[in-house]
Amino acid sequence: MISRITQATTDRLVASDPGLVRLRLGFSAVLSIVVAVLAILPFHQPLTVTLVAAIAAMTSAFTVNDATPGQQAVTLVLGLLLGAASLTAASVGSALPPLDSVVFVLLIFVAVYAQRFGSRGIALGSLSFFLFFFAMFLQTHLRQVPALLLALTIGIAANAVVRFVLLRRRTDAEFLRIRRAFRARLAAVVRAAEDYLAVGGSERTRKRLRTANSRLHESVLLIEDTAPEVAGADSANRLRRRAIEVELAVQWLTITVQRTCAEELGEDVRDDLIARLRRFRSLIERDPRELPLISETEEFSRMLVEGSRIDEHAAPGDGVRRAIAELALADVRAQRVAEHDVSDTADDPEDPDEGKSAAFAYDNQTRSAIQAVVGGGLAVLGGELVSSQRWYWAVLTVFVVFIGSSTAGATFVKGVRRLGGTLIGIVGGLVLTLLVSGSVPATLALILVCVFGMVYMARVSQVIMAFFITSMLGLLYSLLGTFSLEVLWIRVAETAVGAAAGVLAAVVIVPVRTRAVMLDDVSSLLDELDEFVAKTAGLLSGAENVSVIEKSRDLDRAVDKVRTTIEPLTHPVNLSSRRDYGWHVLTTVETIAFRARHVAARSQAGLLVNEADRLLLFTGRIRENIAVLGKAIGAPGGSGHGTLVRDDGTPVADRIDDPQARSVLTSLGHLDETVIALGRAFGVEATDPAPSGKG
Repeated sequence: MISRITQATTDRLVASDPGLVRLRLGFSAVLSIVVAVLAILPFHQPLTVTLVAAIAAMTSAFTVNDATPGQQAVTLVLGLLLGAASLTAASVGSALPPLDSVVFVLLIFVAVYAQRFGSRGIALGSLSFFLFFFAMFLQTHLRQVPALLLALTIGIAANAVVRFVLLRRRTDAEFLRIRRAFRARLAAVVRAAEDYLAVGGSERTRKRLRTANSRLHESVLLIEDTAPEVAGADSANRLRRRAIEVELAVQWLTITVQRTCAEELGEDVRDDLIARLRRFRSLIERDPRELPLISETEEFSRMLVEGSRIDEHAAPGDGVRRAIAELALADVRAQRVAEHDVSDTADDPEDPDEGKSAAFAYDNQTRSAIQAVVGGGLAVLGGELVSSQRWYWAVLTVFVVFIGSSTAGATFVKGVRRLGGTLIGIVGGLVLTLLVSGSVPATLALILVCVFGMVYMARVSQVIMAFFITSMLGLLYSLLGTFSLEVLWIRVAETAVGAAAGVLAAVVIVPVRTRAVMLDDVSSLLDELDEFVAKTAGLLSGAENVSVIEKSRDLDRAVDKVRTTIEPLTHPVNLSSRRDYGWHVLTTVETIAFRARHVAARSQAGLLVNEADRLLLFTGRIRENIAVLGKAIGAPGGSGHGTLVRDDGTPVADRIDDPQARSVLTSLGHLDETVIALGRAFGVEATDPAPSGKG
């Protein structure tokens, strides 16, 4: 019993943090602080200077996330230079108010605008901003600048030692952990399917299925991203293809389970299906290196045999039985490739990366930076009314709600989360401060716990992250001897002022509406989809040899961008009718990505070379529909964009005998249907083709 509970707990931990990336980042931040503090102790600096070293180590640990160690080293050096300028400016400004508030607000513009430069821009902007903030928090002075620069250097050097030596990222070990997480999440989907069958389908179990599939998809994307780092191009492409096939098989199992529950099932059939799912889940190895593989078990052979007889002897529940067999087969193929078995057919070469965004442009990111400056100015004014000593808390909140946000809706949601986390953190900080009762070692230990929690939860929950930040700051106040309940409530008031200032600026100053950004993102998604269909047609017809797996990955990124943008429409705080509209658009674009992955996983060069002409007509109509939809989205409410054209009922697959080719064409047909469904969301009509268009 205990071992089963331990195994279940381990599974949940592994599944919640694929590759243990967040765990490594959390420990990296904590260890960087410890190394920095130990390194600065021989210099006998005051507590405020020591804290700057710790803060520099912590912020560089969780903000610098470049792809390679070399790029990370460059960002750390640049962070040292910009951090030095930031600390100096903050120390000078403290002696010349209101210079400090002016520089602080301008720094918001730079930090928010820097997001356009990718991970390095985000890291340098955030590092500069937080160092300026903490210099104000610690009330540093100009005469301390030499000591502060020493502390900054030690802090960043400490993180470099931890990052490149003590907790160096090992791609092979991380990839293995990602595979373990993938298997744990695969088991979670199967478990959710069991629960769905057991209750005959319910809204709660349907949500669990959706969540489990979404988390499995995250693991697949991580495998796709990490594979090139641990394998050659051909092996990485094979692994990507096999991982997608497993995901498709899982999604098909989910769909089949839901359809089966809609039918009349006897208790014996339902119990049999649940037992099969439970047995299949027990065969999913926790450690992917463990043997035997599923294929070497008697149950696997029985699954395949039963699956092959379904067409001949159809019975209730056979769809689920076949789906289990197909998932088992896909899983075995993926494991063999992951274990460096290169017996499978080679895939297509990868395409080079595409261009980056322009360095200077007036777009949504620029508008967000302008809004952040205005919001920062309002926060300074409102914050001064609350407390002339701690107004910078309000400015910090403005920065937090704007970083990573590009619409008024996203800013509002982040403001609500920030305020909620701060309120909870006030209670947490008060309780923790009372627990340590002035003990410096205990206070330092709890600060490290809060740092770990903040970094570990940063990508999961803004509310929990805000809770740890507020609790940590309460403990810092205690360490500095300035803790009081009044200070904590000022913190809440300043956070509320900052959130209100940010939302007001986002709504009034050159507002960026969520729907407008969503339309832009969907338009970009359609461009990716058009290229995917074109490249797929070229691959299948034998005209060119490209990586449609990579193109489907680009489409996944576009869908993820739509998902992020549309979140304010689907968030519970949005009580308008647009929630249903948002969910409809999101579900439809996710279905497009699903169909595209299915096409990519089955496509091979020259698969339909004998039907190239009809294939090009078929895909040409799909691309024309995509173009019509793109024009309609580009000019909402206008006319003259045309109508979508449905399939004429004679798909290319009607004369194809090869099962794999038929599967690809069927998925292309489903992709076409989903494009038409997306058109309905934007008011674009669909018509049947003219008689002359058949064939």
